[in-house]
Amino acid sequence: MGSNQQRYDLIAVVFFFLVAMFLEYREAFSLIEDETLSYRQILRTHYGDDFFTNPSEDVVIVFTDEEFYTEYDKYPLRRTDLSTIILRLNDMGASVVAIDMLLDFNSAYGEDPTLEDALAETGNVLLVSQAEIEKGEYLGLNTAIDRFNDVTNHGYSNIAPNSAISESIVRLRIHREMVNLFDAWPFAVKAVSMSREEEPELVNGVLSIGPEIEVQLDQFDEMYIDYPLLPGVSGGIASLHEIIGISASDLLFVDDEEELEDLAYLVNGKIALIGEVAEVAHDQFGTPVGNVYGVEVIANSISTIIKNGPLKAASLGLELLVGFLLLAVFLCTRLIQAPLPRNSISIAVLVLYVLFTSYLYISIGLVFSISYLLIASVFSIIVINTRFYISEMGQKAMIREMFGQYLSPKVVENLVDDPRKIQLGGEEREMTAFFSDIQGFSSISERLTPTELVQLLNDYLTDMCDIILGAEGTVDKFEGDSIMAFWGAPTRQADHAKRACFAAIEMNDRLIELRVRALQKGVTPLVVRMGVNTGTMVVGNMGSKQRMNYTVMGDAVNLASRLEGANKAYGSGMMISESTYRSCEADIDVRELDRITVVGKSEPVTVYQLLNRKNLTTGVDADLVDQFSKGLELYKAGDFRRAKSEFSACLDIFADDGPALAYISRCQAYTDNPPDADWDGVYRLTEKG
Repeated sequence: MGSNQQRYDLIAVVFFFLVAMFLEYREAFSLIEDETLSYRQILRTHYGDDFFTNPSEDVVIVFTDEEFYTEYDKYPLRRTDLSTIILRLNDMGASVVAIDMLLDFNSAYGEDPTLEDALAETGNVLLVSQAEIEKGEYLGLNTAIDRFNDVTNHGYSNIAPNSAISESIVRLRIHREMVNLFDAWPFAVKAVSMSREEEPELVNGVLSIGPEIEVQLDQFDEMYIDYPLLPGVSGGIASLHEIIGISASDLLFVDDEEELEDLAYLVNGKIALIGEVAEVAHDQFGTPVGNVYGVEVIANSISTIIKNGPLKAASLGLELLVGFLLLAVFLCTRLIQAPLPRNSISIAVLVLYVLFTSYLYISIGLVFSISYLLIASVFSIIVINTRFYISEMGQKAMIREMFGQYLSPKVVENLVDDPRKIQLGGEEREMTAFFSDIQGFSSISERLTPTELVQLLNDYLTDMCDIILGAEGTVDKFEGDSIMAFWGAPTRQADHAKRACFAAIEMNDRLIELRVRALQKGVTPLVVRMGVNTGTMVVGNMGSKQRMNYTVMGDAVNLASRLEGANKAYGSGMMISESTYRSCEADIDVRELDRITVVGKSEPVTVYQLLNRKNLTTGVDADLVDQFSKGLELYKAGDFRRAKSEFSACLDIFADDGPALAYISRCQAYTDNPPDADWDGVYRLTEKG
C-alpha cells in the first residue's frame, strides 16, 4: 500500500499533462487560453516591434456612426448614397472598395439599378457574404442579390469566437471546405487578394497570396489576428476607425471636388472598408484589446495578412517539448520532502514558463498555448502536496501509534512536528539504557490469584512508566515484571544520563511509598532492582516487515541489563556504570560499589550505587557512605581484615546495608583464602542476577 501511495501522484501528474497536451492540440476549450492571449497581446502592443504594433497604413475605414446618422437624418444608408461613396473612393484611388454590408435583399425604393451601375463601373468592389455552416456541414453561401453579385467579388465574414463560452475574437479561420466546395475565401483574404491581383492558395497549412505573402496557419487553418496599439483618448482608448478612418460624411456631404482631392492621400492605393460603427448596428465583438467593431476586426485581419501573419502558433513538436519539460520538473519535485522549497520551485518554474512564453509572443510572435499546461501544473501541485499531506498525516498517526504508549505526550508531539528525528532502520547514538526487575517476583506471584497479580503489575507498571515518561524517556518494552527504557532517542537529549538517574531515584522513592502501603495492607512489599548504563547504542525501528519495534541494541544495552542483575550480589537497589556517573556526576550522589566484570564480558567496569540527587544524601545515609568508603579503600589495598572491620562498622549505622554485608562476607573469604599476588581488585560475577 505504501508503494501505491507513493505512485498515485506520479500517475496523476503524468495523466494531467498528457490530457492537457491532448486538449491543447484539440483546443477542446479555449476560454482561459483566450484570456492569456488578451494579456499577451496587450503587452505586445506596448513592447513589441513598432512595425507590427502600429495600425495598418494599407487600410482605410469609411465609417457611418451616430454623428453621421444625425446629420444624414435617416437609417440605414440608402443604396444611392452608397453608390456615391463607392464611386468617389474609386476616383480617390482605392485599390479595393470592400463593403461590410450584407446586400442580400432588394431595395424597396428602386435604388438597386443605381448601385448596380456603380458597382459595375468601379470593377474593384468586394461585397460581404456569409458562409452557411450547420453542425459542421457546409451548406453554401448567403451572398448579395444576383444583380450585385454578378458584377462584384465576394468574401464571407463569419466573425465568431473560437470557444462556445468565450466571446473574444482571436483568430481568423479559413474554412478549407468552403474553398474546395464554393471557391469562397474570408472577406479579409479576398480583399488582400484583389488588392495584390493574385489568387489566394492554401497548401500545407500556409496561406499564400502572390510571391510576397505567406501566412503560416495553425492546425485548424486559423490565423492569429495581430491587433495594434491604439492611442489613449479622453475617457479611454481610441477606436481603430478613429485612427485610420474617414467618416462617410466627408465623402458624401461635399460639394467641392477639391475637398475630395485633399482626402485622396488617405485612400490612394489602399483597401477601403465601408462599414458601420454606430451602436444601432450592434456590430461589436470582444477581442484581446477590448470591444471592436466588426469592420475593425476585418481591417486588423487584412493588416495581419499583409504583414505575413506575424503571430505564428508554435509547432506541435515545440509544444510537446515544453509540455514534457514541465512534466519532468513536476515529477522531480515529488522527490523534495520539504514543502517550502518544493512549492517554491514549482511556482518559480510556472512563473518562468509564463514569462518565457510571453516574451516569445511579444518579441517574435511565437504563440504557445499557456492555459492547458498551467492548469495541469496547478493540479499537479495540488496532487503532489496532497500526497505529501496524506503521507505526513499517516506518518504522524504512525508516530503517535508507535510512540504514544511509551513516550511522554510532549516528546511525541515533538516527533510529530519533526519526524526526521526518527532514524528508521538503526542509528548509532550515545544514549542511556535502563532496566528494572522485581526481586523475587516468582514467589510473589505464587501467593496471589491471577486477578490480584494482574492488578498488582498494572498498578506498579503504571506508576513506574508515568515517572519514565515524565522524565521524557522511552519505554521500550515490558517482559513480565521487567521494564526496559532508554533516554536520548528518538529525540536527542544532551542530559540523557541525568534524566535516567533522576527517573530511577523518583521510582525508588515511589517504591518506598508503595512498600509502606503494602505493609499496612499486609501485602508483601515490592523490592525492585534497577540498572543504568550510558554508551553507544544502535536505535531505530527493528524487526520484520510485518512487525517492527522501536528499540535499542548493543553492548551498552546489555551492560545495563547485567547491572540490574548485579544488584543481587550487593543487596543494592540502583546500580549505575562509571560512564553514566561521569556523564552526570555534578547532578547525583552515589556510593562507589566495586569494579566488576559481568557475565559474558571480560572488560571490568566500575559501578556505583545511585543514592539521590546531588547533595540530598544527608544524615545517616551520608555517614554510611563515608564509612563504606573507608572500607572500600582498604579492600582495594588488599587489607581485607581491616576492611572487614570498617565494613562491619557500617552495620552499626544501618544494620541491613547490603553492600557492607556483601563485602564483609567477601573480606572473610579473602582472609581465609587470599587471592593471587596479581589480584587486580576486579570482582568477576558468575551469575546474571
